[in-house]
This record gives sequence, structure tokens and C-alpha cells, in this order.
Amino acid sequence: MTDMTLLLSMGAMLLAIGAFAGVLAGLLGVGGGIILVPSFFYAFQVLGYDGPQLMQMCLATSLATIIVTSVRSVLGHHAKGAVDWGILRSWAPGIAIGAILGVAVAAGLRSGTLQAIFGILALIVGLYMAFGRSEWQLADAMPVGLRRAVLSPAVGFLSVLMGIGGGSFGVPLMALHAVPIHRAVATAAGFGVTIAVPSVAGFLFFEIAPAHRPPLTVGAVNLVAFAIVIAMTLITAPWGVKLAHAMDPKPLKRAFGVFLTLVALNMLRKAAGW
Repeated sequence: MTDMTLLLSMGAMLLAIGAFAGVLAGLLGVGGGIILVPSFFYAFQVLGYDGPQLMQMCLATSLATIIVTSVRSVLGHHAKGAVDWGILRSWAPGIAIGAILGVAVAAGLRSGTLQAIFGILALIVGLYMAFGRSEWQLADAMPVGLRRAVLSPAVGFLSVLMGIGGGSFGVPLMALHAVPIHRAVATAAGFGVTIAVPSVAGFLFFEIAPAHRPPLTVGAVNLVAFAIVIAMTLITAPWGVKLAHAMDPKPLKRAFGVFLTLVALNMLRKAAGW
């Protein structure tokens, strides 16, 4: 396959992936990364880049898109006064440290191991989305002291190993500690920036063998996928928002939780070599 044919094939697949991720992000409030990582994995695999570091490339490229989408989201939420800057400032240092540790660990793992980790964590997120209840609470305020010192790096670390922003772990964490859901979603967008910026900086120095990386890949970040997905999500996310206001998103969120659970189980199946 020539470079031009390969780029056209990649472009067509990535346009569809970006459009789907954007609509879901706007409709359900989920981060695009949880859709992008398995989608990138499938696309790159079909295109013949099924190397031992495929998952690292998927994680890094997903996190690169999150820098743009999270900054845009934080600015939008800030304009409406929805971001809890107190929570964000106090949790950001630990989250950033966890993200850096996540890159260091991910760099030393094989693609199959990262598939298994993604599958397990996505299964947990999917089950929570499908069966979680808004009235569930662990405490009346966000953790401080030692609990925050443990939980904040864990959020960054686990998010990098999944290639996702702050929403999948940050929103449930805040909701379980009595933060109103709209404020939790807005603040978690800031978590996403804190996760993505240091982790992408690390992944840019990650080396992938030329035979196992698509054209225009810097470190572990594929620039073609990054550019196309960002362009499409910026177009289609507002469509998802309009749909969310036109219908009740709660049953759709539960349905997506079931869908994500199936995606996670399929990733675990591939990791096991079945």
C-alpha cells in the first residue's frame, strides 16, 4: 500500500471515528478517549500496524486529542461559572504526578498487557455507567490530606493507562463525594488537561519502530489521527449536545455503559489471544 493510499484509507476511517466520538461526547458527557483508544486500535490494526507497541500509540494519540478538547471544554464551562477551581487546584499536582508515572509504566509494557489493563478498567467504567445510581455517595465532601494524596495520583495514573481524560474517573469520584454533577463534569475537564499535557510530552519521546508506525507519527503520537479526530469532534460534539437537550440521555448512557462493557470484554478477549 503506497503512502498516499494509506493516508486516504486512514483518513476515511478516522473521519468516522472522530464523528462518532464527538457525538457521544456531546450526547452523553463521556470523554472521547474511551471511544478513541479501541477505535484507533482497530483502525491501526486493520492498516497493518499491529506491532508490540500499538497500544502505546493509541493511548498517546488519544491523549493528544484530549489536550484540545479539554481546554475547549474548561473554557466553556468556566464562562458559565461551573468549574470548581478549588478542587482543580488542590487535585492537579497529584494528578499530574500520576500521569507522569503512567507514561513511565506504559512505556515498559507490551501492547497485550495494556490491552488487558484497558479492558479491566473500561469494564469497571462501563458497569458503573450502566448500573450506577446518582444517589450513591461515599462522603459529603471531597477527600483531603492522605486520601487526596493517594487518590489524585491514582486518577492520573489510571487515566494514562487507558488513554482517557478526567471524566471517566473524575466525574464518578466527585459525584460520590457530593459534588453536583454539572460542576463535576466541568471540573473533570480540567483534570483532563492536567492528565494529557504531561503525558503527551512524555509520549513524544517514545520510540516506535518505523515498520510499526503509520506515516506522520512523532514519538507515539500519530499526527494524522490527531488532526482528523480533532476536526471532526469539534464539528460533531455540538450535534451531540443538541440531541442531549432533545431527549433524555439517561437511558442512552446506560445503553452506552452496556456497549462499553462489551467493548471491554472484546479487548480482554484479544489480550488473552482468543
